[in-house]
Amino acid sequence: MYLYPIWIRLWHLFNAVLIIVLIVTGLSMQYTDKQDYILVVGFARAVKWHNIAAILLILNYVFFVAGNLLTANGKYYKLEKRTIWKDMVKQMKFYGWGMFRKEKHPFPITLERKFNPLQKFSYVLAMYVAMPLVIISGLGLLFPEVTVNRVFGVSGLLLTDMLHIATAFFLSVFLIIHIYTCTLGSKPTSLFRGMLSGYHESDEH
Repeated sequence: MYLYPIWIRLWHLFNAVLIIVLIVTGLSMQYTDKQDYILVVGFARAVKWHNIAAILLILNYVFFVAGNLLTANGKYYKLEKRTIWKDMVKQMKFYGWGMFRKEKHPFPITLERKFNPLQKFSYVLAMYVAMPLVIISGLGLLFPEVTVNRVFGVSGLLLTDMLHIATAFFLSVFLIIHIYTCTLGSKPTSLFRGMLSGYHESDEH
């Protein structure tokens, strides 16, 4: 099945590279001072490349949202509100023990359903909740003059920084889990190949 058009594949690749750059440079800024080094990235260089990658990520995110609004790809992110929790539990049971018992996938990929319920919920949470939050908080840190000075007696800049770090941590964990679940196709490499070719390899044998 042809599930990944060229614009999705290019966005996905660019997004992955930018996220990795942001993680490395973000850790460098958090755990070094101006003289020390970590992950082979100096503090000043980390700030520079973090800001560049952040701006590119924002543009890439706008491209992603526009693509979902203007193409049929947006339908894959619509949650079935009446059944989402029941379906997610079913999917978790499959990941927990069903797949180890060679049980049939409860939500096989089709042209109408690219994501299983657990994937869909986590992707919506990551792309439509965490990403806007990390972008807005990041802009607040990049342009501190627009950030609220104090909120309930606490520094607005400190709260913005905490929000940015928390959402960035969530997205980092999401990335790790995402890479792992991408090994759960018909073969460990089949989903990665699909993102390169655009064609999904069926789980059915």
